[in-house]
Amino acid sequence: MTGHGGFDHDMLTAGLIGRLGIEITEVSPERVVGTMPVEGNTQPYGLLHGGATAALAETLGSFGAMAHALPDKIAVGVDLNITHLRAATRGNVRGVATAAHLGATVATYQIDVTDDEDRLVATARLTCLLREGPK
Repeated sequence: MTGHGGFDHDMLTAGLIGRLGIEITEVSPERVVGTMPVEGNTQPYGLLHGGATAALAETLGSFGAMAHALPDKIAVGVDLNITHLRAATRGNVRGVATAAHLGATVATYQIDVTDDEDRLVATARLTCLLREGPK
């Protein structure tokens, strides 16, 4: 991992992230990178499930927004739009979330998901609300 944005291993592997096999390799407010295996995350036809791709995209964008929001605020996703462009059937997909807007109350990310041959599988946009965390 090149940068972890101050997040510990447990946070980077908890819950759905671990179940989908997502590995986050770089975290900063400006850019987040991660991978996910296709195997185990397919729909009945053997293609990468669109929901798994959406979860990868939201995970990466959310970690960028959290890195931007900390230590005073938390980030919660409020809008996710994803367009699936190509089927992935094997190997891994790689997501790169790039900050489009880093504001005081909102952070927005563009997320591109590619296959092992660097072909665009999906593109997404995530908007997170930055708000006070639990006391």
